[in-house]
Amino acid sequence: MPEFDTKPFQAAQSSVYYYVYTNALTERKVNGLNILYCGDANVCEGIFLSALSLCRQTTRPLHIFILTASIGTHKAIPPVFTDRLEAALRERCADSRVTLLDISAQFAQYLPLANLGTRFTPLCMLRLFADEVPEIPARVLYLDADVLCRAPLDALYDMPMDSFEMAGVPDRYGKWFFGNRLRHDYLNSGVLLLNMARIRESGLFAACRAMCRDKKMFMPDQSALNKLAVKIKLPRKYNEQGRIRKDTVLKHFTTYFKFFPYFRAVTVKPWDPERLHSVLGVTEFDDLINEYTEKYK
Repeated sequence: MPEFDTKPFQAAQSSVYYYVYTNALTERKVNGLNILYCGDANVCEGIFLSALSLCRQTTRPLHIFILTASIGTHKAIPPVFTDRLEAALRERCADSRVTLLDISAQFAQYLPLANLGTRFTPLCMLRLFADEVPEIPARVLYLDADVLCRAPLDALYDMPMDSFEMAGVPDRYGKWFFGNRLRHDYLNSGVLLLNMARIRESGLFAACRAMCRDKKMFMPDQSALNKLAVKIKLPRKYNEQGRIRKDTVLKHFTTYFKFFPYFRAVTVKPWDPERLHSVLGVTEFDDLINEYTEKYK
């Protein structure tokens, strides 16, 4: 059994309990890894790279679910993409599969009206409709399209979370902009292990959708999840938002800030190898990127 801090501590002014997850592994295994991605046609390259990186770190079949939608100028991911991705994954494991789910109609009925005029990208909300899609299984690992895997993630995927709705890593800047600086419990939503059975039972995603519809927020979907979810904090290695460390399992190429010689936001994505090299000095994914470019692009 995994080792948890046996004394849960209650967050100030909150009814949510948090447990700190350590490195211990669970003996429980499931046959495949259920993975959830969301987005439009612009993130196809990222999803393909991310899924290939997962393939390299597991012998278990990947059951990938992709939620997509056509929203304004954003076009849904086409079925031909998922056919290509599934064929590539099955070269390594014949039991892997990819399921594309277009939820344009559901999204149109529940627009995040209070946040449509902000910098918020509505497509980020697609994951909040996972409870409405019966194909999504009881346990699923959500990944942003700019997350690459560099080590086995079985310990993360198989951890027990029967009493919780989601597990994630604190946001790199969350303790300064969103959460309590000492507690640091504002989670980054780029990597989330989701207990969909409990989420459907509690109505968490429905409550988050309503909050995004009615209340203007910065990063509304992420903030709503942090406000309402019963959650577990995970070690940094499962969503590394800074420099890659020796124990990093999942590297998230999220936007970061530089303060010298002037303040600016810097965004480098894994499908841009030139900037990976010149800006971040990251070369360890070159073989993965070359495989994608030469065989599948």
